[in-house]
Amino acid sequence: MADNARAKRLADLIREVVAQKLQRGIKDPRLGSHVTITDTRVTGDLREATVFYTVYGDDEERQAATAGLESAKGILRSEVGKAAGVKFTPTLTFVMDALPDTARTIEDLLDKARQSDEKVREASAGAAYAGEADPYRKPGEEDEADEAAEAAEAVETAEADETDDTAK
Repeated sequence: MADNARAKRLADLIREVVAQKLQRGIKDPRLGSHVTITDTRVTGDLREATVFYTVYGDDEERQAATAGLESAKGILRSEVGKAAGVKFTPTLTFVMDALPDTARTIEDLLDKARQSDEKVREASAGAAYAGEADPYRKPGEEDEADEAAEAAEAVETAEADETDDTAK
């Protein structure tokens, strides 16, 4: 079992070699300049490598690029073997990266949330607070409220005493 640092270095090397070879070495028209290598992952035993890629274009161009990568897999693996200098050259598996589609979905959801927020903002434009604008007491206001309550209590007590005195 190889350590993770070695697998990471090998993955980075594979990504660079495959990208350079696709750009300069392979003459397949299906793999033009619209194929981008986004990530590479190597298993812990360094036997298998998964290469993630994206294709700029429609579904037809994606399918053509997938077929082109599958046909160039042997050439790319031999170039990786020459550059890596390892005992066993990892087998390459090409996988379409779902990141652009996921990002597009997230952007659509964020747009819907922005539209919903705008509707709420428009609905609340003329609205007023149900209570006071700031329902929390401030430290200086507590003393004033307590003094007012004590004064009201004292007035009530005095009035009650007067009514008791007059009743006797």
